[in-house]
Amino acid sequence: MKKLGIGLFATAAVFLIGLLGYLGILLAGNYVIDEKKLVMNSATKLVDLEGELITKLYFENRDPVSIDDIPDHVKEAFIATEDSRFYDHHGLDIKAIGRALYRDILAGAKVEGGSTITQQLAKNVFLSNDKSWLRKTKEAVIAINLERNYSKNKILEMYLNQIYFGHGAYGIQSASMLYFNKSVSELGAEEGAMLAGLPKAPTNYSPINHPEESKERRDLVLSLMEKHDYLTAEETVRLQGKTLSLDVAEVTKEPAYLTYIDMTLQEAKTRYKLSNEEVLRGGYEIVVPMDVDLQKAAYSQFQNKTFFPGSNSETPPEGALTMMDSKSGGVVAVQGGREYVQKGLNHVTSKRQPGSAFKPIAVYGPALEKKEYSPYTLLKDEKIDYDGYSPSNYNNQYTGEVSLYDAVRTSANAPAVWLLNEMGISYSKKYLEMGGLSIEDKDLKIALGGIDNGVSPFEMMEAYRPFASEGKHIDPYFITKLFDHNGKLVGEAKQDEKKVYSEQTAWYMTRILEGVVKNGTATSGESAVDVAGKTGTTSYEEVPGGARDAWFVGFTPEIVGAVWIGYDRTTETNYLTGGSEYPVKLFKKVVNADINEKSTVTFEKPSSVKDMEKPITLPDVSDLSAEFDFLYGLPAIKLKWTPSADERVSYHIYEIKDGQRKQIAEVEGKGEYTRNSISFFGSVSYQVIPYNSLTDQEGSASNEASVSLFNRFKSDEKEKSNKEADESKETA
Repeated sequence: MKKLGIGLFATAAVFLIGLLGYLGILLAGNYVIDEKKLVMNSATKLVDLEGELITKLYFENRDPVSIDDIPDHVKEAFIATEDSRFYDHHGLDIKAIGRALYRDILAGAKVEGGSTITQQLAKNVFLSNDKSWLRKTKEAVIAINLERNYSKNKILEMYLNQIYFGHGAYGIQSASMLYFNKSVSELGAEEGAMLAGLPKAPTNYSPINHPEESKERRDLVLSLMEKHDYLTAEETVRLQGKTLSLDVAEVTKEPAYLTYIDMTLQEAKTRYKLSNEEVLRGGYEIVVPMDVDLQKAAYSQFQNKTFFPGSNSETPPEGALTMMDSKSGGVVAVQGGREYVQKGLNHVTSKRQPGSAFKPIAVYGPALEKKEYSPYTLLKDEKIDYDGYSPSNYNNQYTGEVSLYDAVRTSANAPAVWLLNEMGISYSKKYLEMGGLSIEDKDLKIALGGIDNGVSPFEMMEAYRPFASEGKHIDPYFITKLFDHNGKLVGEAKQDEKKVYSEQTAWYMTRILEGVVKNGTATSGESAVDVAGKTGTTSYEEVPGGARDAWFVGFTPEIVGAVWIGYDRTTETNYLTGGSEYPVKLFKKVVNADINEKSTVTFEKPSSVKDMEKPITLPDVSDLSAEFDFLYGLPAIKLKWTPSADERVSYHIYEIKDGQRKQIAEVEGKGEYTRNSISFFGSVSYQVIPYNSLTDQEGSASNEASVSLFNRFKSDEKEKSNKEADESKETA
């Protein structure tokens, strides 16, 4: 009884103190409220060009929603559970506080809370989570001033958007999407009741980890809703009989997206002046050109060890991949490493030696812009010394002359350096700069990718784009459009194109680089779509057969991309044991992942250009034969051989008489020739040499063939004599 009296006295004292302090609180006004803290962190959404959510970027996964979009039965579930007198008090529920205080005193410790929804909002936004009397006093002061400044609906809206629901979800909308995969406006009463039961202990009542406890808590909330006349008894029984009916759509940090996210955040910082923190808190919507299928395929293939041949199995090589839409310039996929971590080393932007992949942009593209060069122009293929620099072909073989097409296809070094020397280094660098590459180098090693500071895969992708898109350069980008939390457009990608090459040059280079893939150094792997591109390998001189860098830079009718493989630091224990065939295979494997019925699978020639004639491959003729014949009643020699299937191949016919060799005729597309002016005296033989009219080159000479007229006449007489003898026998 004595304890009860003390409790009543203490309660009365608190009421008196509260009454006196209330006037002070009113006078204190808004000084305790920092309105900036009421601006809640909001998750930023990355969506694709179709508006589909790719992922969220956030410190707190929150998607604020208006109170008007929250159904009444959802609001009622929270009010019944957290603050049944919410619409009746002015921030503090004196009745609830007195009841809680009385029970605390009887227990000798704090056992029951009397906080209103307004107080909980005040605590969550402005205060720490301790349970001291000073903190409770501050909470009361803030709650009263919140009620003075905001409507009940606004306070309830801020509260429902603020609270934590577990599994990284902040706010009622994010929780609804997480647990039921639908907007809060679509929630039923039992779903709203389940969410209302979570804030007290999100971990303990998690419907994902503890479904039984979560259902019990939900059913309790439904009972409270009945108690406060929000539900009838019949409705309550029916709703309590339902299962939780989850449709979990948890947004996780997909590892396949990490490089793309980092580069998107970097672009938001450099192009739109938004810090990473501002993006993660600001509730932006960022429309990106990511192709999810390509991005996931790139990540998946980077986990495949067969594409990364290294000398050290415990420390496998690294890699990088970047791809952009050839029309728009939007980056569709990037992978910055095999085990890429956020804010880590990004190999997409790391500079390396490009090797022969540099030849098309430093030598052959610029050369085709000059009128004196065409795909089949002959280039000098000899080992030449250029003031101490004497480049060698990889096989140390030289043909004397080689067509520009074949020089690219076979990746010969000597013709590339010779051609750059003929054009001039400054001329080459002008085109490199127009393609987005600025280098300091001023020597002929540029022709073979000998760049002192190297170039990045991202830069190589950008520099190849003019070949894939009518000779025009465009700046690659990650952000198509950027909207703030109110849906206002903040910025969008500029798609300004600048001419680098003529359309004719771009098309010629497409056909030439297509030849590299079909019949050159990039034949490895299989592709379901046309691919054009160039390989590149840089050697590691310390180990025979070892390599530092392996590249493939190329394009399809829809995308342009670059793949690099290598060690961050090449040593005698860490070096590549394979060359450019591996990035070629990797590129094709990723490209194949995104082919569908809408894909453009073949290169389409622009109507404004002329096509490049297909290359002529000269056959080896080894079955030339010569026979005696008659032409118009006169003796003749008939030559025969097996012709090429390509009817464009011509054949130079040579007569060799008394050691003197002379061309006597040329035939095209067939495998025979009749010589009607023959000599009956001296030694005569014949040869056929295939001829390429595109390059004005002869191939290898055939075997020699001859026929003796004397032997032919003897053979005829013998045949006649044998025939007469046979006839005599038949008569006898």
